[in-house]
Amino acid sequence: LVQLAESGGGSVRAGGSLSVSCVRSGNTVRQYWVAWFRQTPGKEREGVAVIWTGGKTTLYASSVEGRFTISQDNAKNTVYLQLNSLRSEDTGMYYCAAASAVGQQDPLSPDTYTFWGQGTQVIVSA
Repeated sequence: LVQLAESGGGSVRAGGSLSVSCVRSGNTVRQYWVAWFRQTPGKEREGVAVIWTGGKTTLYASSVEGRFTISQDNAKNTVYLQLNSLRSEDTGMYYCAAASAVGQQDPLSPDTYTFWGQGTQVIVSA
Protein backbone atom coordinates (compact mmCIF):
# COMPACT_ATOMS: atom_id res chain seq x y z
CA LEU A 1 0.00 0.00 0.00
CA VAL A 2 1.04 3.57 -0.56
CA GLN A 3 -0.36 6.78 0.85
CA LEU A 4 -0.30 10.06 -1.05
CA ALA A 5 -0.40 13.59 0.30
CA GLU A 6 -0.64 16.67 -1.86
CA SER A 7 0.47 20.15 -0.90
CA GLY A 8 0.98 23.48 -2.57
CA GLY A 9 -1.67 25.02 -4.74
CA GLY A 10 -3.42 28.23 -3.84
CA SER A 11 -4.70 31.23 -5.72
CA VAL A 12 -2.98 33.02 -8.58
CA ARG A 13 -3.86 35.39 -11.37
CA ALA A 14 -4.00 34.19 -14.94
CA GLY A 15 -0.54 34.00 -16.46
CA GLY A 16 1.04 33.17 -13.13
CA SER A 17 2.65 30.02 -11.80
CA LEU A 18 2.16 27.55 -8.99
CA SER A 19 3.74 24.32 -7.88
CA VAL A 20 2.03 21.35 -6.25
CA SER A 21 3.71 18.38 -4.59
CA CYS A 22 2.75 14.79 -3.93
CA VAL A 23 4.58 12.86 -1.22
CA ARG A 24 4.39 9.05 -1.12
CA SER A 25 4.58 7.09 2.10
CA GLY A 26 4.07 3.45 2.98
CA ASN A 27 5.53 1.10 0.39
CA THR A 28 7.99 3.45 -1.27
CA VAL A 29 10.44 0.74 -2.34
CA ARG A 30 8.55 -0.30 -5.43
CA GLN A 31 8.14 1.97 -8.41
CA TYR A 32 4.87 3.57 -9.40
CA TRP A 33 3.18 5.46 -12.13
CA VAL A 34 2.24 8.72 -10.45
CA ALA A 35 -0.25 11.00 -12.11
CA TRP A 36 -1.83 14.35 -11.49
CA PHE A 37 -5.54 14.78 -12.11
CA ARG A 38 -7.80 17.76 -11.73
CA GLN A 39 -11.50 18.12 -11.22
CA THR A 40 -14.04 20.89 -11.01
CA PRO A 41 -17.61 20.49 -9.74
CA GLY A 42 -19.85 18.78 -12.24
CA LYS A 43 -17.00 17.62 -14.43
CA GLU A 44 -15.14 14.35 -14.71
CA ARG A 45 -11.69 13.98 -13.26
CA GLU A 46 -9.16 14.90 -15.97
CA GLY A 47 -5.68 13.43 -16.26
CA VAL A 48 -3.04 16.14 -16.53
CA ALA A 49 0.39 14.52 -16.36
CA VAL A 50 2.02 11.20 -15.51
CA ILE A 51 5.51 10.12 -14.52
CA TRP A 52 7.14 6.74 -13.95
CA THR A 53 9.12 6.87 -10.72
CA GLY A 54 11.51 4.21 -12.00
CA GLY A 55 12.68 6.25 -14.97
CA LYS A 56 12.12 9.37 -17.01
CA THR A 57 8.90 8.54 -18.80
CA THR A 58 6.39 11.36 -18.71
CA LEU A 59 3.10 12.02 -20.46
CA TYR A 60 0.97 15.14 -20.63
CA ALA A 61 -2.56 16.00 -21.59
CA SER A 62 -2.65 18.21 -24.66
CA SER A 63 -4.40 20.92 -22.67
CA VAL A 64 -1.32 21.44 -20.48
CA GLU A 65 1.63 20.33 -22.60
CA GLY A 66 4.22 23.07 -22.79
CA ARG A 67 2.81 24.82 -19.71
CA PHE A 68 2.98 22.17 -16.97
CA THR A 69 6.01 20.12 -16.00
CA ILE A 70 5.95 16.94 -13.94
CA SER A 71 9.13 15.95 -12.14
CA GLN A 72 10.28 13.87 -9.22
CA ASP A 73 12.76 13.63 -6.38
CA ASN A 74 12.91 9.97 -5.48
CA ALA A 75 15.09 10.66 -2.45
CA LYS A 76 12.09 12.52 -1.05
CA ASN A 77 9.46 10.17 -2.55
CA THR A 78 7.93 13.28 -4.06
CA VAL A 79 6.43 14.09 -7.43
CA TYR A 80 6.01 17.72 -8.38
CA LEU A 81 3.80 19.49 -10.88
CA GLN A 82 4.93 22.94 -11.96
CA LEU A 83 2.05 24.91 -13.41
CA ASN A 84 3.05 27.86 -15.61
CA SER A 85 1.10 30.25 -17.81
CA LEU A 86 -2.00 29.44 -15.82
CA ARG A 87 -5.45 30.02 -17.27
CA SER A 88 -8.82 30.30 -15.57
CA GLU A 89 -9.73 26.88 -16.96
CA ASP A 90 -6.86 25.36 -14.97
CA THR A 91 -8.83 26.03 -11.80
CA GLY A 92 -9.75 22.87 -9.94
CA MET A 93 -8.92 20.41 -7.23
CA TYR A 94 -5.64 18.73 -8.12
CA TYR A 95 -5.17 15.13 -7.03
CA CYS A 96 -2.21 12.85 -7.30
CA ALA A 97 -2.69 9.14 -7.87
CA ALA A 98 -0.44 6.10 -8.07
CA ALA A 99 -0.52 2.73 -9.76
CA SER A 100 2.09 -0.01 -9.75
CA ALA A 101 1.38 -0.78 -13.40
CA VAL A 102 -0.74 0.62 -16.20
CA GLY A 103 -0.53 -2.22 -18.74
CA GLN A 104 -2.74 -1.44 -21.72
CA GLN A 105 -4.79 1.09 -19.77
CA ASP A 106 -4.80 4.80 -20.46
CA PRO A 107 -2.20 6.41 -18.15
CA LEU A 108 -4.36 9.55 -18.03
CA SER A 109 -7.55 7.76 -17.07
CA PRO A 110 -8.56 7.82 -13.39
CA ASP A 111 -9.71 4.21 -13.74
CA THR A 112 -6.06 3.18 -14.06
CA TYR A 113 -5.13 4.28 -10.56
CA THR A 114 -5.60 2.58 -7.22
CA PHE A 115 -4.17 5.04 -4.72
CA TRP A 116 -5.32 8.63 -4.38
CA GLY A 117 -4.50 11.65 -2.29
CA GLN A 118 -7.01 14.08 -0.81
CA GLY A 119 -6.32 16.88 -3.28
CA THR A 120 -5.13 20.45 -3.19
CA GLN A 121 -7.02 23.43 -4.59
CA VAL A 122 -5.75 25.59 -7.42
CA ILE A 123 -7.67 28.76 -8.23
CA VAL A 124 -6.77 30.90 -11.22
CA SER A 125 -8.47 34.26 -11.45
CA ALA A 126 -8.77 36.36 -14.56
